[in-house]
Amino acid sequence: MKYQYLTNIDLDKAVADYIAFLQKADMTPRVETVPVPQSLNRVTAQAVYAKLCSPHYNASAMDGIALKAADTFGATDTTPVRLAPEQYTRVDTGDPLPAGCDAVVMIEDVIEQDDDTVLLYGAATPWQHIRQIGEDISAGDMIIPSFTEITPAAMGAMLAGGVLNVSVLSVPRVGIIPTGDEVVPPSDNPGEGDVMEFNSTIFSGMLRTWGAEPVVYPIVKDDFDLICAALKKASEECDAVLLGAGTSAGRDDDTAAAIKQLGEVLYHGIAIKPGKPAVLGRIGEKAVMGIPGYPVSGILVLEHIFRPVIDSWLHRSVKEETVEVKLGRRLNSSLKYREFVRATLSVDAQGELVAVPLNRGAGVVTSFVKADCILDIDQDAEGVEAGGKTRARLLRDRKALEQRVAIVGSHDPLIDEAIDLLRRVRTDISLSSSHVGSMGGIMAVKSGQAHMGGVHLLDEATGIYNNAYIDKYFPEGGVALVECVQRTQGLMVTAGNPKNIRGFEDIARSDISYVNRQKGSGTRILCDFQLKQLGMDASSVYGYEREEFTHTGVAAQIAGGTADCGLGILSAARIYGLDFIPVCDEQYDLLIARSALELPSVQAFLEVLGSPAFKERLLALGGYGVDQPGRIRKVW
Repeated sequence: MKYQYLTNIDLDKAVADYIAFLQKADMTPRVETVPVPQSLNRVTAQAVYAKLCSPHYNASAMDGIALKAADTFGATDTTPVRLAPEQYTRVDTGDPLPAGCDAVVMIEDVIEQDDDTVLLYGAATPWQHIRQIGEDISAGDMIIPSFTEITPAAMGAMLAGGVLNVSVLSVPRVGIIPTGDEVVPPSDNPGEGDVMEFNSTIFSGMLRTWGAEPVVYPIVKDDFDLICAALKKASEECDAVLLGAGTSAGRDDDTAAAIKQLGEVLYHGIAIKPGKPAVLGRIGEKAVMGIPGYPVSGILVLEHIFRPVIDSWLHRSVKEETVEVKLGRRLNSSLKYREFVRATLSVDAQGELVAVPLNRGAGVVTSFVKADCILDIDQDAEGVEAGGKTRARLLRDRKALEQRVAIVGSHDPLIDEAIDLLRRVRTDISLSSSHVGSMGGIMAVKSGQAHMGGVHLLDEATGIYNNAYIDKYFPEGGVALVECVQRTQGLMVTAGNPKNIRGFEDIARSDISYVNRQKGSGTRILCDFQLKQLGMDASSVYGYEREEFTHTGVAAQIAGGTADCGLGILSAARIYGLDFIPVCDEQYDLLIARSALELPSVQAFLEVLGSPAFKERLLALGGYGVDQPGRIRKVW
């Protein structure tokens, strides 16, 4: 066998061992001197001491008159002291203290007389309202110690202390080398088989956030000698190198071998998921890491392994904010790995944070866009039951999460359009949307993990949408059904309909490949109803078990040529330029917990649903009938 992972090391041990491995090679940061005004967020290389006192002269701290305090002794409310013009000097805040004076009286306490004399009804104390030399900083005082991040206030203190330039740790330069025969620069028209290289953009943003400077090198083909040459060049020009992709067990995965050829490999294989294939090594004193090609894997490896290297380099201690969250549904996990799972968060009626896991695919980078937290599942756990607790690292502000409105349920692009319209007028309101199907929406509202959910569930007995399901799952009430839209469901088929599909009965033809929605979705229930009405068996439909979680997901598969048709909505077909064969009209509503109905954010969302701007967007999408969106149809 050509290849095998060398290790399956525990994450915490891997990080500690890797930092020690690099320190053993004397990975010391460079030092440079920069002007203080350009030093924000840099880290001091040594202690900074004041060269001047601040203030460097005795200064008036108030607008008023400077005088000798002894001249005012005995002044009271009944026996004021009168001072002649030669006994005082007018001063403003910051003025040097005139010679012979040792106090300042605020102008508000001075009673002016016509002959330029003044009356004082209170005695001054020596050195009152005077900023004495060195009051803030004395020459020789330490302003900030070594290895301290420079804040705006620290910049001001240094300048006040006469420090114009400061010695700081150099920003670590981190080389990023993308690899792969199939990898191409980002394009709006990639060819089949082209994999757009956007990992370096993600990694560059992360590195800048952590105080490092990314250096992105050209894409390198899957050639061992070319990879070694690029790696050698980057390791000579940078302080650390990230070698993208090629870490797994494919025929062209040579990252570990290339690092070993030029340096040393400490570990290849970390007991985390995603991210297992990471390679931890060095070339000379330079840190070199092989980063998995899937973006989510790469993000997590950088976050959990490479960021500690940067923090060690900059002598910085970062404490992540972790919280305990409750799982909204069961989450399975493997005993082989410590698993990191992206999830959205909402706050239930008891004030607890409830997490709903997102798609766990290592290539699903958009899950990071939607994620509010990263769930941390222990290696020795088989998962977490619904209602169970686990650790999570927050990706968003806790206060913002507590004010968020969670929408969980059936997918429809109109939800995203409504959220966008609301954000354009109310940036103080935060909403999240998760697509788990109509039944998922009902259960999310019932369990308190969502404020509202999109539903379109057909009752076969009556032909009425949604009511029967709410009667069944909410026998004690506590919810309201809000009218949203009528929409047309139909078969989305390849542009031009080359297979000449006429109606729903054609999906069972031997030459037709179908793509379905997930179990529990209203569209899946509609599909099963149509099969039943036509006396068709699901086993006769090629692709019946193939599931997508959104209408646009179904449309993408058809547009991509991997399926001939699928049930969905007209707006999704239009997005992908597909033909559309109407099957039926249905009612799409919002199920809302009554406890959430009066929330200002929910009321603002309902106002958007009833707005002309929302109706205009629906007409542009196509396939919707609009009556009174946002109107409460029924309360349970």
